[in-house]
Amino acid sequence: MKLKLTIILFTSFIIFVIALFIGPKPINPFGLNEMDRQIVISIRLPRVVISVLMGMALGASGAVLQGILRNPLADPYILGISSGAALIAAAGIIAGVTFFGIFTIPVLAFCGALFSGIFVGAMGWKRGGFWPDRLLLAGVGLGFLFSALLMLLMSISSNEGLKRATLWIFGDLSLADWSIIPFGCMFITAGLGISFYRAKALNSLILGDDLSHSLGFSPRKERFILFVSVGLMTAASVSLGGMIGFIGLLIPHIGRFIIGSDSRMLIPVSAIGGGVLLCIADLIGKSVVSPMELPAGIITAILGAPYFLYLLRRKDVLSF
Repeated sequence: MKLKLTIILFTSFIIFVIALFIGPKPINPFGLNEMDRQIVISIRLPRVVISVLMGMALGASGAVLQGILRNPLADPYILGISSGAALIAAAGIIAGVTFFGIFTIPVLAFCGALFSGIFVGAMGWKRGGFWPDRLLLAGVGLGFLFSALLMLLMSISSNEGLKRATLWIFGDLSLADWSIIPFGCMFITAGLGISFYRAKALNSLILGDDLSHSLGFSPRKERFILFVSVGLMTAASVSLGGMIGFIGLLIPHIGRFIIGSDSRMLIPVSAIGGGVLLCIADLIGKSVVSPMELPAGIITAILGAPYFLYLLRRKDVLSF
């Protein structure tokens, strides 16, 4: 197990370094001039940091959500949180809202995600606790509603903000900036901390509510705490760079295949794996058709869908 973790960490570090120096214009890390140094520090490094933060949030959220819902096909966007964030943020982009300056879109997205999370939580609450089936169905229904409203908004819009909104919805990291990193880092760190701290309780929930009770945990309380952690991470991720699909669905399954189903190990490995995948996707998106850029969300879907179909062919891949 220690060897696997060492390999994962070393590989992740190498990929993060590659993402800094390989791109539309490869940079020699051993011969940096002043312009190269500015490109790395002011443009590429914040973009890599945001990619890592978003990927970590989505990977860990997927692992937690699949556990609390006991559904191996669950991912952070199944609760409709991202759809609410996308709707409010896209409306702000199209309307040209700028009252918070560079923070306008992250703030709008985060507020939309919080509203969606509270609404879904209220719909999934019954008899003093979250019911997985109600939570899942409420999220799916709300997600469809917000997506429909978003498509309606975009279909009747004709201004220049439409293209920017479209790119943002599919995960546009081209506007990465140091100033927005503390905003997202604070909430993602809080969500990760809660998830790590309650990982043992998550293991008990996966085994069933009766066994969880016998082990001294309150399933309703633990689901609420873990749902809050997922909400914080998903909301912060969407606010940083838009909607990125497939990471929360795919990465936890890869993690289980490598290190097993123990949430105490699965959550951090899923976080690392999510950061790695999004870094790779962003690197491909900004390099493959340079000087144009492809949204990272499109790349994650292209990379993730075939591999997920391959995983489905493997025996017991969807088991906990």
